[in-house]
Amino acid sequence: MPKIHATDRDGTKLEIEGDPGLSLMLNLRDKGGLDIASICGGMCSCATCHVYVDEGWLDKLEPQSPDEFELVEFSEHYKENSRLSCQIEMSDELDGITVTLAPED
Repeated sequence: MPKIHATDRDGTKLEIEGDPGLSLMLNLRDKGGLDIASICGGMCSCATCHVYVDEGWLDKLEPQSPDEFELVEFSEHYKENSRLSCQIEMSDELDGITVTLAPED
């Protein structure tokens, strides 16, 4: 099982046993208990699952779709490493990924 290193909005650091095949969002919310609203249910239409991916992991991810980029780009908390966790599928190749929940808009 791939491990996820996550930092919550309050700075709490967690190590989560991820389930491959599920989105990062579902792993963070359901397995890690993090406060991710995921209002759209993972359909890439709300940006309530916005995370910052550690720079060393960005090249290992699938590229952002134009829709995902548009959603995070317009967030007041946008950074170059912003991603929607609903658009990242967990896999064994992502074992050790490090993410931080973005502040809520």
